[in-house]
Amino acid sequence: MSASRAMWILAALFFITPLAHADGTTTMQFTGVNGANNGVYYVSPYTGTTNYGTSSAQSVALFCDDVNNEVSMGQVWSANVTSLATAASSGNFNNTRYGNPSVNSSLGSNPYGSSAAILYEEAAWLVTQFDSHPGDYVSLQYALWNLMSPANASAGSLGFVGSDGITVGQWLALATAGYKNINLADFQIVTNAGPLGYTGQVQEFVVRTPEPATILLLLVGIGAMFLYVARRQQQSA
Repeated sequence: MSASRAMWILAALFFITPLAHADGTTTMQFTGVNGANNGVYYVSPYTGTTNYGTSSAQSVALFCDDVNNEVSMGQVWSANVTSLATAASSGNFNNTRYGNPSVNSSLGSNPYGSSAAILYEEAAWLVTQFDSHPGDYVSLQYALWNLMSPANASAGSLGFVGSDGITVGQWLALATAGYKNINLADFQIVTNAGPLGYTGQVQEFVVRTPEPATILLLLVGIGAMFLYVARRQQQSA
């Protein structure tokens, strides 16, 4: 294979990889925690690998929205991947735990959102806050858990205050006010495959996909390498 052809294939893979499994299944592995905890549980962001065991395996940050289930270090499972943009457009959240009406019968009475689309969009907004509020990992995690499972989240957690002085209840109010400003295409929901249950399964996670600016930088670098190889070939011809 010529070097120039290899460069073009590499460029194509960079386009494909962020879009892989936008709606489909993947093999997930849970690989690590960041160390922040509430005294009982480690909190998001966690790390995981999509397409585990294949040549297209990719490390991702995982944000847990599911207080009702568990995952263990190194655990591998089959998962459905739901594009938030596609699900919100179609109204089909059936492959998600808290958007599947047969699983979450209390969906209509959730105080933080009247539909699965709103709840998952609010969850995505909360995910965007982790980068800029590293001292608030615990309060943001409580907010994600309360958002999807207000009846099962830790008692009294709404009043928990992070290092930035923002309570869990305030985070939830901010999510309600700000969720419409996110780009839905930047988020996916990873839920265990197979018949869904409310408990007794692997936790559900929100994944933030690579941002367009990151992809652009990668492509610029690939383009520069391509030009370099092309010029070397011309010089040697």
